[in-house]
Amino acid sequence: MCEEVVKLAGIKEYKVNKNPDLEDGDLAILLSESKVKMDSLAIKLNTPKQLFDSIKEVSKLTSHELDDDEILVFFNEYKIALKYLKNHENTHVKVKVLSNFLKDIVVNIGFEITDDNYDYVIYPDYLKGNVLNENSRCVEIPSHTFVSKNPFERIETRYGILEKLI
Repeated sequence: MCEEVVKLAGIKEYKVNKNPDLEDGDLAILLSESKVKMDSLAIKLNTPKQLFDSIKEVSKLTSHELDDDEILVFFNEYKIALKYLKNHENTHVKVKVLSNFLKDIVVNIGFEITDDNYDYVIYPDYLKGNVLNENSRCVEIPSHTFVSKNPFERIETRYGILEKLI
């Protein structure tokens, strides 16, 4: 999932590997949840701001660090990602959230997270069994396995589902 960020940041020579510690390499660029023994740069890609910051950070590894305007160009064809580059306020929607990566997204959209008196339960597809007895409306969000590896498309899909709740 980090490959798109590596490309956008201008890194030309790289190898995609699910197990970086089993290969020779100078640096692993990986999702923040992942852990490796080799030198690494952990990035987050759940929200547009995290994606923006990750592109910026990875570009610092190249001979041409991208400025904010250069990074914004990548967002131009992704309307939802561009719209939510900054946090929003929609506190009239109260949600219970069942995963940390979804909490980042929900906070960015501006929903109020609560464990009491909520309108929706937001959960990743892999926790479907945890919401079978819920009385509130449940909203399933595709996890890393069932959504595009392109972080912009992933944001568009996930945020598109949640925008319907506003």
